[in-house]
Parts: sequence; structure tokens; C-alpha cells
Amino acid sequence: MVNLRSFDLNLLLALKALLEEKNVSRAAEKLCLSQPAMSHVLGKLRRQLDDPILVKSASGMVPTARALALLEPTVAVLREIERIVESPPKFDPATSRRRFVIATSDYVVFAVLPKLAESIMRTAPNIEVHIRQPIVGPPHIALEEDNIDVAIGFDAIFGATPHICSDALMDESMVCLTRQCNAAVPGDEITLAQFLECKHMLISWREVGTGLIDDCLAKQGLRRNISFILPNFLTTPWILERTDLLLCLPRRMADKFIELAPLKILPIPIELPHYELRMLWHPRHEKDRAHMWLRERLLIICRRDSDKNAKAEDGAMGLLH
Repeated sequence: MVNLRSFDLNLLLALKALLEEKNVSRAAEKLCLSQPAMSHVLGKLRRQLDDPILVKSASGMVPTARALALLEPTVAVLREIERIVESPPKFDPATSRRRFVIATSDYVVFAVLPKLAESIMRTAPNIEVHIRQPIVGPPHIALEEDNIDVAIGFDAIFGATPHICSDALMDESMVCLTRQCNAAVPGDEITLAQFLECKHMLISWREVGTGLIDDCLAKQGLRRNISFILPNFLTTPWILERTDLLLCLPRRMADKFIELAPLKILPIPIELPHYELRMLWHPRHEKDRAHMWLRERLLIICRRDSDKNAKAEDGAMGLLH
């Protein structure tokens, strides 16, 4: 009795060629084999299937009844195998209706999404992008559940991400923002004592209500005075404008906020870890062409922005000298 484990599936190609050509030499030529090699394959088929497959007649070789019955299912099986192993169809952003889910913070929505939206609407107008709240907890768990395509955030928040693909998008630095007429901080610098004495506004989705700066302070046995905790940056420029609160935030966002309200940027008087914005995705999407296209868009947008900022900083340093 023949079972799948003992049957050589490569013989199905030979069976199809033999039944279509009804001639060993022509079947060998079709499969780029020598005539002796094809004769050997026919012998294996006969032994595996316990059937002559092709028999001699006055008009040449003719298939047996069992062989004829096998032709149609053999062709169907080989067609399905071709579909499995063939290259996936090319991704065409102009016609695709793919839906992408990105888990990220409002900082990324602020700093990256406008240019991403512009790029997508120009090159892939039918694609849908759904922005979700940032991942809370180990990112690999949410990515493994396949509810999101990409998670974007700072590496200091993500921490170690075993078995998850990732790529750096851009560097960022943290600064402090307050109103220009803050009497507690009259200049353009702030001491650690002033920083700890002032009241702060914190943007956090952590349930415990602390952030990375608080973690750094805690390592030194210090604690800042947090008065307001908000889930996003939406109203912060106008809250700062009307209070003496301090807000620590990414530099790119601070640069925009000082255009909206009479605020000033101060350096944070503590040593902070390097901030690198990264995108994470599950290995199952590594070779997905649509997914690769989205990741490429994000990389191009962020790295262009980084190059632009670097040139601006170099220009500013040149003016100082």
C-alpha cells in the first residue's frame, strides 16, 4: 500500500508528462531529462503505483485505465503546488486597498503622520491607515497577536524586543518648555533646583503616572512635582501659556509649540538616555511586499527629516562661529 510519506512527489511531474505525451522520449525532452533517466522514472512510477502506467499497443504507448483516471487530479495537484511556491503578486500601491494598523503616540502622529499621509494620498489613495494608542507592556505580545502592523515609539520605552524585527527611524532629544514670563525661570537656562521646585505637566499613558524622566530622577533619589497628567499633547501649548508649569517633551514638538504660543525652550538639567525612534514589526510580515512598502515610506520620511534637522543644526553652529 502506497502512502504519502513513502511516495516521491517529484514523480507527479513525470506522470503528467508521460500521460500527456504518451511517449518516453518526448516526455524526457519536456522535462529536460535523458531518455534513460525518464525510463528509470517510469519504472519507479510503476513500482510506486503498482500499475504499468503506459503499455505498448499497435499505435504506440497508451495509458492504462488507472493512469487515465490519475491525470486530472495530478494536473490539479500540480497547479495548486505552483500557486504555493510561485512568487507573490507584485504590490501596486496605486490600486491597493490594503489596511494598515499603526500603534503609536501622538508625538509620532504630530512629527511623522502629516508627511506619511501626504505620501500615501499621492501614491496610494485607496490605502487605509488606522492609528491606535501606543502599546502598553512588552511590544512583542501585541505584535504576535497580529492586531497591528507596525509599532512606533522610543527605544527607551520599548526596551528589549526579542524575536521582533525593528529599524531605527530617527534620533530625538528631550527639552523643557515653559512660558516666557515664568518668574521662577527668568532666563534661558534652568538649574536642577529650579527644575525640581517648579510644578510640571506630564504626558503619559502609564497607569502609574510617571515617565522616563521620573525614572531617571528616581535613580538619583530625586522627584519632581507633577501637577497635571495628560494623555496627549493636544492642549499643552495653551495650558503652558497660562501657567508657570514646565513640560518636558521632544525637541521637534517644542519647536512647533513656540510658534503657537509665547513659550521658551530650556535644556533639561539632568542626563537622559539616548532617544531613538524605532518601528517594530513581527517577522511574519518581513517579506510581505505591502508591509515592506509601508516601512520604506516611514524610513524615507523620517530620515529626510533627520537630514534636514542635521543641516539646520550645522547652519546654526556656523552662525555662532
